[in-house]
Amino acid sequence: MKLQCLDLIAKSGSRWGESSPMSRLVRFNRMLPNRFAAKLWGDCGTPVGPRGSAGTPLPTQRGLAAWGVLLVAALLASSINAQAEDKAKVATDFLATYCLECHDDLTQEGERNFYDLEFPITDEKGLIAVQEIIDALNLGDMPPKKAEQPDESERAAAVAALSDQVADVYASLKSTGGQTVLRRLNEREYLNTLEDLFARRVDTFAPTSTFPTDQTAEHIDTLGDVLVTSGFLLDNYFHAADQVVEKALGQVSQPEVKEWTFNGSFRPGAEMSYSHKKVFNNRFLCLYEVMNSANHEGGYGGINEFKEGVHADGVYEVKVLAQAMHRDSHYDKKILKMDLSEPYRLGIVTGTGSVGELHHPQPIEPQLDEVTLKDGEPQWYTMKIWLEKGQQPRFTFPNGMANCRTAFSRIAREYNDDWPDDDKHGGSIVEARRIVLQHGKMPHIRISEVKLSGPHFESWPPESQKIVFGEEGFKEEKTDRILSDFARRAFRRPVESREMKQFTDLVDARIAAGHSPRQATLDAIKGILCSPSFLYLGEAGAEKGGALSSHDLASRLSYFLTGTMPDPKLMELATSGAILQKDVLLKQVDRLLDDKRSDAFLDGFLDSWLNLRALGDQPPDRQLSAEYFYDDLETAMQEEVKHFTRDLIDHNGPITNYLRSDYTWVNYPLAELYGIEEQFPDADRYTFQKVGLRQSNRGGLLGMAAIHTVSANGIETSPVVRGIYILENILGSPPPKPPDEVPELEPDTRGATSIRDQLLKHREMKTCAACHVSIDPPGFALENFDPIGRWRTKYPDKNGKPGKGPVIDASGEATDGTAFAGIGEFKGYLMKRKDVFTRHLAERLLTYGTGRRVEALDRPAVEQIVKATKVDKYGLRTMIHEVVLSDYFLSR
Repeated sequence: MKLQCLDLIAKSGSRWGESSPMSRLVRFNRMLPNRFAAKLWGDCGTPVGPRGSAGTPLPTQRGLAAWGVLLVAALLASSINAQAEDKAKVATDFLATYCLECHDDLTQEGERNFYDLEFPITDEKGLIAVQEIIDALNLGDMPPKKAEQPDESERAAAVAALSDQVADVYASLKSTGGQTVLRRLNEREYLNTLEDLFARRVDTFAPTSTFPTDQTAEHIDTLGDVLVTSGFLLDNYFHAADQVVEKALGQVSQPEVKEWTFNGSFRPGAEMSYSHKKVFNNRFLCLYEVMNSANHEGGYGGINEFKEGVHADGVYEVKVLAQAMHRDSHYDKKILKMDLSEPYRLGIVTGTGSVGELHHPQPIEPQLDEVTLKDGEPQWYTMKIWLEKGQQPRFTFPNGMANCRTAFSRIAREYNDDWPDDDKHGGSIVEARRIVLQHGKMPHIRISEVKLSGPHFESWPPESQKIVFGEEGFKEEKTDRILSDFARRAFRRPVESREMKQFTDLVDARIAAGHSPRQATLDAIKGILCSPSFLYLGEAGAEKGGALSSHDLASRLSYFLTGTMPDPKLMELATSGAILQKDVLLKQVDRLLDDKRSDAFLDGFLDSWLNLRALGDQPPDRQLSAEYFYDDLETAMQEEVKHFTRDLIDHNGPITNYLRSDYTWVNYPLAELYGIEEQFPDADRYTFQKVGLRQSNRGGLLGMAAIHTVSANGIETSPVVRGIYILENILGSPPPKPPDEVPELEPDTRGATSIRDQLLKHREMKTCAACHVSIDPPGFALENFDPIGRWRTKYPDKNGKPGKGPVIDASGEATDGTAFAGIGEFKGYLMKRKDVFTRHLAERLLTYGTGRRVEALDRPAVEQIVKATKVDKYGLRTMIHEVVLSDYFLSR
């Protein structure tokens, strides 16, 4: 049934004096010639033309008995058809009355055109359109508040009729539903799996450092259709396999333990060479600032005389004689840009003289260990770290100054009266460093001596070899078993002998070419790591559709909740087939969620859902937000969301707490940023604690600095960017892209004095207004938060000075007419839409866990998860249970 005619009905109703859509339809039908009526309504079974006319022969006497039998069936079919017609009529009447004025083929507001929509719907395109209409009606977004409004009974009837249409078409199209795309491991999963396969760290040599960046869609990094494989990536897989296998299995004999001592001759980087030679005669290795400073003058303590690094991979013991200097410094905190009330922290990262300056950032520098220094005289501190061959330990000051170059200059200049009369500051940065170090109290960590020994192994062969070769190490006669066991673990399923032949043949070929049996076996293991069966999830060549096999299910569950390969328990249950039982599967879900390894789920899912991986892409101004750097707030912001989510999982807390809560998780620096008065002992300042909240501006995701920072550009905030972020990631209703006719130039904003004024002028453009009416209000609700989440009541002035500009107005009006005065009331508005949020979160979990997008045909599965979650008080663990138990998750 076409809606073009209904459009005419709706627009002509006033001429006929009819107020009811039904009466309009009846009157219009009576006015039509029979032939046109037949063409228009005939497909719905509406009687047209005279009784007994051509094409509708009357039954003969001979066929009367048979006709009687058919009549019963016809009456039943007619009843069913009538019900279907009623559903379609309710839907078409409603759309003609309330929707087509803005969503016909000419207007198409929001890029939505319902002019050609046919009922009953028969295809996926129609299904998507109808589902969007249902969502808009349930949300109260449509019809817009200024348009004619249906009463609640009309709205409910329309939603019911449209929902029936969705159910009907879903049933008819179910057999052609979406399939999971065979997908490869993303870089994160690939590295995690390598670590498990070889029981050793791989981030210390970063085998994927040359890999192309994984593509994402809607921030999600597990989607099979975007995780493409190129020739360049394949080349990198070969190189990475060679690196990993040689590192993990290449050492034949245990390397000797060596010892090194460094003292009295610590040559600093070029920037500090003059001052350290002049003042300390290079007796100390000194640290002044954080690693991510702007100028990199005093953030790394590398040992220049040890550029060759250690002689073998392994665990090394590092002993450091260190002292926390001048925590009692009287210099202005605004100059130092550090918190002297905190004990100093001494960290260690990797470094190698072969790739560049030891006192500057390097491509590979994972954090290896950290200790907190005590005040007073120098003390010895011991750490055990993993170093690769050629690497050395480099020392860091995680809570040091934000920029020591600037601090040296300002202190030398502004505290010039502190210096001797014959040694005043003359303006040179070189002399500024010397004067402050010689006569002042510059905060820093001073290292007097370093002792290094290793590598130390608890037993030989190391764990990385035992896990592959067995307790006794490599034995030539066990080559076939070694390869089959490794392939079974790497492929995450049983391996047939025919599959193994290519690898055993490779061993024979390499031995024939003159290589040792051990090296030949290593080469075959490299081949296994380059196999599609390792790089891709799912059995290669398996038939699409239907339920997952037990081993595929174990892999999907493991990568969903731990970001890596199934552990032995999952493999055991997969091999026996027990994992396919509902109760067994749920026990494994709980076991994995309770395991520390599920931290990988928090990292991967929160990055994908909330785009937390983008934190730091646009860092804030170093002068205005120094604490972001010296307190490592970027990490703290991410940790707050993770601790909050972990707490919800552990206690099956309600997901509505994401929208509004009276608590959060903070460490001391984050508490300082939020203005929360909480006691943090010196030793626990960086330990996260659950704290109660008295103010409504914090609590829930929209009160967290991670959300404020990732939705800002580091310098300023934009209600548009933040509004889109909320629509996309909280409500799951991203606005359409701007139409092509919107000019790139900004609209005339002359006379505008605030962001709100600018957007009001922007919305005067008709092409912009339709979208901004939904985008701007949620964005304004966050305007009291600056680019790193600090609370503010005024904008910066035109010179960028905080708190000196226009007063912030965080009020707004949602599309359904709900007004709010600020973030607290906006959270109340979101709570009224908690089911919309629940549906969106369920879709994100399904997409992340299966590697394919949720499509219109999947809506019943989503609704079942939402329903079960609501019944159990919106518990997050319950939702994860329901996701895993859904046909969507259990099927290909």
